[in-house]
Amino acid sequence: MKKQEITVARLSDLKDGEMKEVSAGETKILLARVGGKYHAVGAHCTHYGAPLVEGYLSGERIVCPWHHACFNITTGDLEEPPAFDSLPCFELKIEGEEIIVSIPENASDRRIPPMTKRNRADERQFVILGGGGAGFMAAQTLREEGFTGRVVMITREDRPPYDRPNLSKDYLQGHAEPAWMPLRPDDFFAEYDIEIFREKEANKVDAAAQEITFKDGTILEYDSLLIATGGTPRRLPFQTESQNNVFLLRNFSDSDRIIAAAESGQRGVVIGASFIGMETASSLRTRGCDITVVAPDKVPFEKTLGAEIGRLFQKIHERKSVKFKLGTSVKGFEVNEKVKAVVLKNGERIETDFVVVGIGVKSATDFLEGIKLHKDGGVIADEFLRIAENIYAAGDITHFPDSRACGELTRIEHWRTAMQQGRTAARNMIGKQIAFTAVPFFWTTQFDATLNYVGHAKDWDKIIIQGDVEKQDFLAFYVKNNQIQAVAGMNRDSELASFEEMFRLNRMPSPAKINNGWFPNVVFHQVSGLY
Repeated sequence: MKKQEITVARLSDLKDGEMKEVSAGETKILLARVGGKYHAVGAHCTHYGAPLVEGYLSGERIVCPWHHACFNITTGDLEEPPAFDSLPCFELKIEGEEIIVSIPENASDRRIPPMTKRNRADERQFVILGGGGAGFMAAQTLREEGFTGRVVMITREDRPPYDRPNLSKDYLQGHAEPAWMPLRPDDFFAEYDIEIFREKEANKVDAAAQEITFKDGTILEYDSLLIATGGTPRRLPFQTESQNNVFLLRNFSDSDRIIAAAESGQRGVVIGASFIGMETASSLRTRGCDITVVAPDKVPFEKTLGAEIGRLFQKIHERKSVKFKLGTSVKGFEVNEKVKAVVLKNGERIETDFVVVGIGVKSATDFLEGIKLHKDGGVIADEFLRIAENIYAAGDITHFPDSRACGELTRIEHWRTAMQQGRTAARNMIGKQIAFTAVPFFWTTQFDATLNYVGHAKDWDKIIIQGDVEKQDFLAFYVKNNQIQAVAGMNRDSELASFEEMFRLNRMPSPAKINNGWFPNVVFHQVSGLY
């Protein structure tokens, strides 16, 4: 392959532990100096293209500033989702004081991790129930880890795994085309012998017989099984299938139906001030719809983020003319072929063209037999995400012992956590004993406001705020039993990336330090253009 050698920097341009973005012709490169050695990898995250120079470098690990995908800076290898491609790694040499990088012709900004294919002599059959983020990441990881048996992924939907978080964000707004949504093209799954059974749903899992019975009557045996079926949206007691202008939002088809309703009717009611509900309200208002949010909460996100940050998001929506009916709930619908009005318990009546119900999900586990379930319907896993002999779980259904909360059972309904669990579960399916200790992270974008959240706090004793919440420039530290359990922030991407590593390495500062004005020392230096 033809390569071009380009001088991109001088040795003195980088101190140890520092990184810079440079240009080598048309190619953007991230240079880093680690342990006295220089390295060159792709400059942008393979997830959504974030500039990695604005992230956080911790030893050989680089944390993306936007959604906390992690890569090895010396090899470019993927370490943590939500990215699933590695960074390109460029040859580098030193001549005198100059750093010279070798750039291949038509250099790509990403590379698929090395993966195996099926070997027919390997008779093992691993089955993944669920085609979401957890299931997809598990299937890819099995092939990355050298598994050569049969890999079968089962999904209730009619399409391969796709970018589910964008259903309520860019896709619902109309800013992402359908072709952009799949995580991988069909030929990827064919190339690496990952079979996908679409529109197929499990009716029963017999753990003793190690077989799955499907609703169509077919039976599939397994040697190892991953349950990653996620959740099903909760419905209102008076909600029926015949109300064809009342929608849930869980899958691609749901989002398409809401888009069609928004294009034919301007007035919409969103029931529930959850993240899905608020993101849906933002997206529909961006489309020009007249939106009202109804929820029993006094303030959106009060139980998740606290009242002050919740009020901020309410104001962000109200500035865009979203209306709120809070502190009340829906009593019923007025129906004339379609729902024409939403009736509240306080007696108010809201005329509408369509309704979106976002009041949470319940675990999709009704088909499991002989497996003890949590009282909320989820499964109970050990530290290796195992729920029974040769059966593992990942994603929204999974209660796991949280190593940062003294082993307390925790269930987290976030896209990145699901992908992290899918990765760990896959490794344990092939015989590794890797405890799940990954750091949780989620993000929400509503209008032009993005909040990132790292760690996990079910509740808290107090919240310490650094910065100005009203100006959308702050860090919020959630403290429980004199320990920081989570950090949320807006316009503090680099600092939040550093907290990802502090949680992972158990080096979080004390609340007392935070109260005294302690601030993370995040060093990054960006250089544009060719040296």
